[in-house]
Formats: sequence, C-alpha cells, structure tokens
Amino acid sequence: MDTNYLESNYLTLVGKVTGEKKFSHEIYGESFYTFTLSIERLSGNADMIPITVSERLINDEMLQEGKKLLVKGQFRSYNSYENERNKLILTVFAKDIIELEEEQEENEIAKKDMVTNEVVLVGYICKKPIYRQTPFGREIADLLLAVNRAYNKSDYIPSIAWGRNARFSQTLEVGTKVKVVGRVQSRTYEKKHEDGSVEMKVAYEVSIGSLEVIEENDVDKVDENIEENQEAV
Repeated sequence: MDTNYLESNYLTLVGKVTGEKKFSHEIYGESFYTFTLSIERLSGNADMIPITVSERLINDEMLQEGKKLLVKGQFRSYNSYENERNKLILTVFAKDIIELEEEQEENEIAKKDMVTNEVVLVGYICKKPIYRQTPFGREIADLLLAVNRAYNKSDYIPSIAWGRNARFSQTLEVGTKVKVVGRVQSRTYEKKHEDGSVEMKVAYEVSIGSLEVIEENDVDKVDENIEENQEAV
C-alpha cells in the first residue's frame, strides 16, 4: 500500500469563486464548507468544480463572488445513500488556498510550474475500462480508479481517456496500477426518469492527458466490493 498519499493524489486549480459557500459538515469541532470554483478552459467554456474546505483556511472575504483563488489539495469521493441506492459524490478537498490579485494571478500562472487545472493520480483500475467510438470516430474510454488514502480509505475517481490513451486503456485489467495526469472537469447531462421527466445533472471526472502503467495486475489491492451502480453526480 502507498504510504505517501499526497503523491498519489494531488491537484492545483486556479479559478474564480462562483455562488455562495455552504456548510458541509463538522468533525471534532472543526467546520467544513463547500463552494464552487469556476475554471476557464481554452475553449472559453468553464469547469464548475466543487471545493470542500476547512474553516481554518478561509474567511468570508476570501469566498466572495468573483474572488480569484489558487487551490491545492486532493480529488476525493465518498458514498451517499439516496433513494435506496449508493451515489458516488466527488469533491476537491482543499489543503491550501491562496487569494490571488489580478497581477499576482498572471505572474503565478506565467511560471512554468503553475497551471490552472492539473490533477495527478496514482491508483488501481477497479473496473474494466469501457472503450467506445463516437459517431464521428472519436475514441473514448471510461475508467474508474481506486486511489489509496490514509486510514485504509480509498477514493474512487471516474476518468476519461481519449485517442491513443483510450485504445491503450482497452488492454488494462482490473488491479493494474497506473499514474494519470489530467484535469478535473465538469459535464452536464440529461437523466431521464421512468415517469418520462428529464433532470439536468452534473458529472465530475478527470480528463486524462497522460496515462502510464506502474505495476501489472494486482487484484488483491483493489476493493472488490465496489457497488456496480455507483454514479458520479
């Protein structure tokens, strides 16, 4: 089992606060809040990423609408039991937050080691990757990674590969240890219910830029009790 969990799951995000913070939960007297960080893509669209943060790292002024923040932390998951089924809830757990001024933001981003949206994960393939092609011939593969965390916990991170990485993903067996580098993205989709109604939902996932096998198949290190019907929301 990995001992340096920060090296197995870490990310850097730079974006703007959108909406209001909300109380999430309290642990041992420490309150945690959630807010949304809007991160622009090169296309002009934006990813709307949920952030969970301790009260110790923030103040009310920092989380005002439009504030520019540098967030460092981990991409995490937890199960929520709703309507008699499990759902996989995804969030960025902030370990450090820095407020950026306009000029400071530009200078920080200009540095070679600074990006606006990057996540690095080292984990295990815990479901057989699903490869497909779009009607226009674009190759896509869906992966689910189990990333070890402290205290014998694991985060289950939906990821999506493209092109050559998608084709390569077809060869990966459950239990294979991989390292992926990519970005956290949000995606809206329509969910149709049995009564015919349609609900707009948001999925969060890692869009993979690079994919590397670290170890061959080791099923014993993968939790085999993952619910098959878990879904990102």
